[in-house]
Amino acid sequence: MRVEIWSDIACPWCYVGKARFEKALAAFPHRDYVEVVHRSFELDPGRAKGDVQPVLTMLTRKYGMSEAQAQAGEDNLAAQAAAEGLDYRTRDRDHGNTFDMHRLLHFAKERGRQDELIQILYRANFAEERSVFTEGDERLVELAVEAGLDADAARAVLADPARYADEVRADEREAAQLGATGVPFFVLDRTYGVSGAQPAEVFTQALTQAWGERSPLRLVEQGDAQACGPDGCAVPQQG
Repeated sequence: MRVEIWSDIACPWCYVGKARFEKALAAFPHRDYVEVVHRSFELDPGRAKGDVQPVLTMLTRKYGMSEAQAQAGEDNLAAQAAAEGLDYRTRDRDHGNTFDMHRLLHFAKERGRQDELIQILYRANFAEERSVFTEGDERLVELAVEAGLDADAARAVLADPARYADEVRADEREAAQLGATGVPFFVLDRTYGVSGAQPAEVFTQALTQAWGERSPLRLVEQGDAQACGPDGCAVPQQG
């Protein structure tokens, strides 16, 4: 079974939702047969690469709330994150363009290190003092190396704006086609969708239902057709 997760590094509920999903997956009896793929979704695709601002400033301007309201929301998110064993800084975090991070995640997918990189990017953005937006490409290269990727290869990806750009845009178009208007958005075997950072119990139910309704293999009657198996190949009989 394949689970696709549309998310953005700048999305705190994606950070929390990933932990809740993984809690459900860890207890799922068929977890070894579940493939998890992370898909790209930018919350702020129109933001220029160099346009970085404090999270509280972004929240007050984008949603028209007071700074006190924005801070209260961050404090609530910190409590939700803590309940999942996650660190979350409620002060002095930055917000910026995540397109290069998504490109790097597609590169990491080719190298089999996507899940490691996305978790490291989440931690760096939400829990660490250093910004993932203001230190340039070398900060992302450093995080890519931590995820097990080659530094020069990651640097080359970031230096070429066209690398994996089509893959990111394709993910975003597909999200729109599937009806995703926000993230996190989980799609199980292209049959079930779960929107938002739901409790682990909801993910458990979705995994169980999706697994139980997988279409069994239907065999076409083969008659006397010959085949090979663990004990060897059938010997054709002469008529």
